[in-house]
Amino acid sequence: MADITRRVFDEGHRRKFLVVLDETPECETALSFAAARAERTGGGLVLLFVIEPGSFQHWLAVEEAQREEGLSKAQAVFRLYTRKLKYWGLDELPREQIVREGDKADEIRRVIEEDKDIAVLTLGASADPSGPGPLVTTLAAGAGAGSFPIPITIVPGNLTYEEIKGIA
Repeated sequence: MADITRRVFDEGHRRKFLVVLDETPECETALSFAAARAERTGGGLVLLFVIEPGSFQHWLAVEEAQREEGLSKAQAVFRLYTRKLKYWGLDELPREQIVREGDKADEIRRVIEEDKDIAVLTLGASADPSGPGPLVTTLAAGAGAGSFPIPITIVPGNLTYEEIKGIA
């Protein structure tokens, strides 16, 4: 069994909030909550973008083009959310940007295993009536939710930034 001990209260460590970035509206909700909590508690952010594997992995040239497109998209998403943090007045928060390639759920778990300062995964739930979104469904409501290594905070997707700031 892997060592799941968190180090957030050890000297030289701080609690980090993990946010998985993508282009969904609920992602912004998750980021705003995590950033507000990090600011309030003296923590930091870990911003993760996962490039999911394409269906042409057996064609090297196509795979490489997809990887480069994914990296460009990751950088654009990081820039977008950096501007959001600045708009909210939270651009001075300590943060790390991580790009991974693979299955989203697997990469989230790997990042948590590797960084013992990550103490909370923050997800935004979609306000769409069709369901909370794939990450919430997979991680928080799926079969492995009861054995997840850290708490998962799910932020309702219909909250405004002002509402989030008030409860964070």
